[in-house]
Amino acid sequence: MRPFTCLIALFFVQLTVRGQELLENRKNGAFQPGEQLRYKLKYGFLTAAEATLNVEESDVRFDNRPVYHLVAQGKTSGSFDIFYKVRDRYDSYIDRETLLPYLYTENIRESNYRRTDKARFYQDQHKIVSNRGTFKGSRQTFDMVSAFYFARSLDLTGVKSGDTFTMYYFLKDEVTDLKIEYIGKERVKTPLGYVNCLKFSPSIQPGRIFKKDSRLYLWISDDINRIPVKAQVEILVGSVTMEIVQATGLKSPLVVSK
Repeated sequence: MRPFTCLIALFFVQLTVRGQELLENRKNGAFQPGEQLRYKLKYGFLTAAEATLNVEESDVRFDNRPVYHLVAQGKTSGSFDIFYKVRDRYDSYIDRETLLPYLYTENIRESNYRRTDKARFYQDQHKIVSNRGTFKGSRQTFDMVSAFYFARSLDLTGVKSGDTFTMYYFLKDEVTDLKIEYIGKERVKTPLGYVNCLKFSPSIQPGRIFKKDSRLYLWISDDINRIPVKAQVEILVGSVTMEIVQATGLKSPLVVSK
């Protein structure tokens, strides 16, 4: 079930732009406290896992600034839960104004494998301090959850098919860059109905999970919410698809058609 975790991770770090342009390209937030997104992940025709994304209020303050608490959770379902149980949780605390992260934690439980990580972000110092050590960051460095929410607030006015972007996020013990290509607009069928979307393709590394020519595609709602509605990638054996099944507490109603 490693494809489940890898797709979840890539799914969260969907879109951002090059370092110094990040804050300048951000518009009004596309989300609000109380929002919940639910997804199902399918391996072929079988539902293998479920994922939820929540935006929560928080009384915690960092550097005397208020924050949002972001919670992402993934778990296996059906027969997959019997043979390889996954219970993963990722938490991120982000500045309410800049949307940059202060603290990131993850609790990974996959069959007999266990891992707990914590990372504190010091954006002004370009530094991340985790339980694995101290690491150098870029001008703005994200964890995989905060990257997802920051990306939703970017102004994509003028973006053209073929344009590429780069983002930087911290995971485990390194800062990684991820390149994303904008493909274009597309109307996508989802369990909620048809949704007008923006289509992207983040880069992926072939190897243990992905084929040499595999491409990951992400479809993001072309509205104020900018929520991912679908993700799809071919793996060494078969394909994995993630689709939205419920969206509540959105800043603006999701426009769907039958």
